[in-house]
Amino acid sequence: MALLEVENLRTYISTPRGIAKAVDGISFKVEAGKTHAIVGESGCGKSMTALSIMQLLPEPGGYVDGGKILLEGQDLLDLTWTQMGERRGQDISMIFQEPMTSLNPVFTVGNQIAETCVTHGMSPRDARSHAQELLRRVGFQDPAQGLRQYPHELSGGMRQRVMIAIALANRPKLLIADEPTTALDVTVQAQILRLIHSFQEEFGTGVLLITHDLGVVAEVADTVSVMYAGEVVEDAPATELFKNPRHPYTRDLLASLPSRQRRGQSLEAIPGTVPDPASWPIGCRYANRCRRRFAPCETIRPTGIPVGAARVACHLYDPEIPVSPTGRRGLGEEGEATSSREKPGDASSPTGGQS
Repeated sequence: MALLEVENLRTYISTPRGIAKAVDGISFKVEAGKTHAIVGESGCGKSMTALSIMQLLPEPGGYVDGGKILLEGQDLLDLTWTQMGERRGQDISMIFQEPMTSLNPVFTVGNQIAETCVTHGMSPRDARSHAQELLRRVGFQDPAQGLRQYPHELSGGMRQRVMIAIALANRPKLLIADEPTTALDVTVQAQILRLIHSFQEEFGTGVLLITHDLGVVAEVADTVSVMYAGEVVEDAPATELFKNPRHPYTRDLLASLPSRQRRGQSLEAIPGTVPDPASWPIGCRYANRCRRRFAPCETIRPTGIPVGAARVACHLYDPEIPVSPTGRRGLGEEGEATSSREKPGDASSPTGGQS
């Protein structure tokens, strides 16, 4: 059994324009001691997925319309607010995007770390001692002084370390890290990732990493879900995803990355914009931006198709979708998509066959 299993999760938000389907039927798993990454551009539903798991959706408009969120087999959606509060911070914790806005500016760092421990049964004296040890573990040179400092006295990197200390104070089974390296320079970014990994190895914590940074994903993730417009369009082991990206959106994302092979060349850009979540298209949501679309993409919503070790929501891989008369789509011997333009993984593809 996986540590976390999300099944057909649907999270909607009531807006003046109508119901925005921010998360619309996604499924994925997080194994104990492993890292599962969710990637995609801004607005695709990554953070809303994390907030759905934590049951911290924006009020009054946000709500879970259906699906399951199973933590060790127990559906978190069946818990009362009080019961969820007991599990939140104890069994499941989250590192939020912006530590400056997540930390309370009028309380010291020590008080904020200790509060998490006291809430879950630790005495104030022991909580204070534990908070000091956590600050030492996350890299504070003088943990005793760190306990007395306020968030505004710390750099961005040190504030992020405080957020990690709070999230890991009770040794949770699942850690959700929502853009944990945003706005940090590459040196501090590497330190933060190593810090999370060290705790993961020590406690066997499963990590759900929310990010738009494919470089970070390549470095730390075991499995990856690529999200677009509220859906998972590709799910695969990380090594497989970078070696042979299959969904056109995944390939376009990778093609937009700088690399040594593209030095001196213009980077690829994805044309168009993400559709409005209050009025998703009836067919493929990437069709208006995809250079490989054909007729069924406009009217038929794709579902996940097993392709090797991956699962891809794309008509290019669906044997039940008829071949276009224009020859824009066909199937090779191993069930992989082919077309008059390119084949995934070829050196002529936008990723150049590079991981």
